[in-house]
Amino acid sequence: QVQLVESGGGLVQAGGSLRISCVASGFTIGNYVMTWYRQAPGKERELVANIGTFPAYPTNYATSVKGRFTISRSDAKNTLYLEMNSLKPEDTGVYYCMVRRYAGDYWGQGTQVSVSS
Repeated sequence: QVQLVESGGGLVQAGGSLRISCVASGFTIGNYVMTWYRQAPGKERELVANIGTFPAYPTNYATSVKGRFTISRSDAKNTLYLEMNSLKPEDTGVYYCMVRRYAGDYWGQGTQVSVSS
């Protein structure tokens, strides 16, 4: 069955960096747009970034993270990444990867990112 498993979250000081990953199983990510979302405490889930498919791999970022975050993918490893630099306290939240397939939307369990000031 389809599974998405995020990892790599943690506690980091403002200005620091983290790279989080999402390993997919049960399907091949190469055929799909892959997306990172996040949810801060007391707030709605918001789109962070997404990345399209071969050959162009187009990317799209939320205004709040543009220039600081980089989304990438390894279709060979069936893995999605999010490189986060110059982290701010407002980046704190649970980060989820998501894929939209014919049968519906599939979400991982999330990984916690906490940024201290």
